[in-house]
Amino acid sequence: MSDTYLELANSAVGKKLFAAMGLPEPVVLDREDAAQPHVLSGEVLIGSAEGSRFADQIKHFLQAAEVQVIDSVGGQRGHLIFDASGIASAEQSTELYEFFHQNIKFLKPCGRVIVVGLKASATDTIDHGTVQRGLQGFVKSLAKEIGRNGATANLLLVEKGGEASIEAPVRFMLSAGSAFMNAQQLTAASPVTPVEGDWRRPLMGKMLVVTGAARGIGLAIAEVLSRDGAIVIGVDIPQAEEELTSNMRRLGGLALALDITSDGAETLLRDFCAAQTSSLHGIIHNAGITRDKMLSRMSEQQWNMLMQVNLGSVQRINAALLETDLLDNGGKIIGVASISGIAGNRGQTNYGFSKSAIIGMVETLAEPCAARGITVNGVAPGFIETQMTAAIPFVTRQMGRRLSSLGQGGLPIDVAEVIGFFVSPQAAGINGNLVRVCGQSLLGA
Repeated sequence: MSDTYLELANSAVGKKLFAAMGLPEPVVLDREDAAQPHVLSGEVLIGSAEGSRFADQIKHFLQAAEVQVIDSVGGQRGHLIFDASGIASAEQSTELYEFFHQNIKFLKPCGRVIVVGLKASATDTIDHGTVQRGLQGFVKSLAKEIGRNGATANLLLVEKGGEASIEAPVRFMLSAGSAFMNAQQLTAASPVTPVEGDWRRPLMGKMLVVTGAARGIGLAIAEVLSRDGAIVIGVDIPQAEEELTSNMRRLGGLALALDITSDGAETLLRDFCAAQTSSLHGIIHNAGITRDKMLSRMSEQQWNMLMQVNLGSVQRINAALLETDLLDNGGKIIGVASISGIAGNRGQTNYGFSKSAIIGMVETLAEPCAARGITVNGVAPGFIETQMTAAIPFVTRQMGRRLSSLGQGGLPIDVAEVIGFFVSPQAAGINGNLVRVCGQSLLGA
């Protein structure tokens, strides 16, 4: 569904009118070029605090990717990266202040800010770990200052042994694919498998499953994975078989009409995958429903039906796949949660429970799966423009759009791009992460 307010704000007449009335003026976000995805553009200024560890490495791999790394911004407008990993005292935090105080005005519209720091477990002293935690508050606050120009700020924290894993998250956070990811934190740890692959088509020839793939966010995920070279097995309910089959045929994928809550569905899905490949690259648990009702009026059926689709099926499918070695040595498990599972939402006790449990799945599966070379990550969408949100009452819909630092709703492709990053072979050191794809929504901020 189109956002008329956003369109007016960016029209010639609307810009003047909105400015005169003092109304919010969200900008149209830069997103990936479907014909040439993963191309990094714009100048990048890299700064670092004394004693920081990663600035030279970042400069080296960005230059190898033909990104123009500049020494000073002057009158240019570009992206900003600051390696703050060396900051270990309140006094030294001045280096962070000075870099952004001098250069933030040169950030381009839809520009990117990346701050790099250390997980507490990777720091040298108690004071070092204490001060590194401050980077989270800094990034979240800065994101709210720059969001009105479509710009984003995100944080990369590095664990011990995570040096080999930082290129993929830096490249993604610098790319147009991270357009609706704002004020988020990624953690780079030691890779569970070798970090390798083609940056332009990272999923070439790999097979992945997407549940709920017939339409909406699920279809967008399938399209992004296919764009990146994957063969997608799209799964959806039998009632959506015609639409599912048509879309998978268009993408060169496979369609499996299956009610994932039915008896034995997990075995049917596992066996279908095993018949296609001996090495399944990943599964994206996207299928989900809502059955909103105040808890005092919610029926047991409304609770149980939602729980089986959103949570029970996910647990059973994971168990069936992990009984085999289909996902071992490079496989990816992705859970699609929701901002409702983080902040809660009125009338969604069932939905909030199920989506918070998906976050729990990411947290609890990550470590045991890493031992098998499998990474587990999650995304929590905020207000995304879909058929579901189009049915929300007008005022509520406008509030959902405007109550974020970017002043607009996201698109299904914004969720899909983050998932595309998580399942890329280069993200082998990104495990147990949850990213809110919400434009820094004020809900649960």
